[in-house]
Amino acid sequence: MGASGSSTAIHAASLPGAFRSVAVPAAAGFWRKLGAFAGPGYLVAVGYMDPGNWATGLAGGSAFGYSLLSVILLSNLMAMLLQSLSAKLGIVTGMDLAQTCRARYTPIPRLCLWLLCELAIIACDLAEVIGTAVALKLLFGLPLVVGILVTSLDVLLILMLQRRGFRQLEAFIVALLIVIALCFAVELVWAQPSLAAIGTGLVPSPEIVTNPTMLYVAIGILGATVMPHNLYLHSSIVQTRAFDRSDHGKREAIRLATIDSTMALGLALFVNAAILILAAAAFHGSGKTQVAEISDAYALLAPALGVGVASTLFAVALLASGQNSTITGTLAGQIVMEGFLDLRLPHWLRRMITRGLAIVPAAIVAGWYGDGGVAKLLVLSQVILSLQLPFAVVPLVRFTGDRALMGRFANGRVMRITALLVTAVVIVLNGVLIGQMIVG
Repeated sequence: MGASGSSTAIHAASLPGAFRSVAVPAAAGFWRKLGAFAGPGYLVAVGYMDPGNWATGLAGGSAFGYSLLSVILLSNLMAMLLQSLSAKLGIVTGMDLAQTCRARYTPIPRLCLWLLCELAIIACDLAEVIGTAVALKLLFGLPLVVGILVTSLDVLLILMLQRRGFRQLEAFIVALLIVIALCFAVELVWAQPSLAAIGTGLVPSPEIVTNPTMLYVAIGILGATVMPHNLYLHSSIVQTRAFDRSDHGKREAIRLATIDSTMALGLALFVNAAILILAAAAFHGSGKTQVAEISDAYALLAPALGVGVASTLFAVALLASGQNSTITGTLAGQIVMEGFLDLRLPHWLRRMITRGLAIVPAAIVAGWYGDGGVAKLLVLSQVILSLQLPFAVVPLVRFTGDRALMGRFANGRVMRITALLVTAVVIVLNGVLIGQMIVG
């Protein structure tokens, strides 16, 4: 990718309606300031527990037991690092990742990066559409195709929340996250998983790389966990905080934003691990190793756990997950389009374009192939996300290590090496997956 050699001034604020709209008290103590900064990390965490995670988590847990827990742990640790870099970029430069790409890259690389990011957002939206439609079917009996079409109406919810202010939107997101976490906490109590097996699963196994089927699911987990569009999202929404713009203020803002996102991603780690652990305890141990579809898990969960309401809680958490992901996906789409193209569309129009591109293939597959086709499409969407990751991670690592751009806040040697290792892992795993697809 060619760089322009110098940055172009970006005059428009990222998310102008919410830019620096949340006050950070200058003279307050640590906890009050952390409370003021708390929020963006949870919006980012939503993308790490969206319906795509359910498909890969269920597939991994039912087929391989607890073995892929190490992949979930590694993915979340990588996510914590990358999201901290994303927040730092936004705080130090005053630009989000998309705006920085527009400023630092020549038109052709810039256009390619935008198209790839849009593809990732569509893949993510596809997972949200399918997950929400499946939840509506399980809870209310709506046919999949009808449920998929109903998801187009969620634009009304998004517009209502955006009018109430960014802090209210964050509160709504956190409330749904609490619902999801509580549902899975109760499910795990009923499932009574083996703590010893969980501990063993957290240690990486060579079979993850040598077993093609396991590797495919593992990379799907990586794609479902480390979301490329979240790197663009986080670099923008940290700028909703009105912090002190001095070097001291930026340093403090980076620390608070990193704590916020790390705590939020810790919650995402719990939910992602809980999905896989639940599938391992309820299905793998009893020989049901092919439970990769959400609707199958819903039907089998209550009998497996011996609790009738278990399946209902599962579906409620799925619906909350789909709605949450819808909101953050809309924000990410707006940020990417405005940042790369300096093109500003009404929120409802931007949402309808993205959702339309996801609804059409989902409705066709649901109508033609039914639940089985939809489940495969859900896993495939997560693999597509994983394949897009290098094209978001490489610019992020490059920019945050650029002393001309970041000044004294540029990544130090240890951080640069760690970030490069993470980038290498992402690229190598995706290369292996592509190779297997070609050979297979």
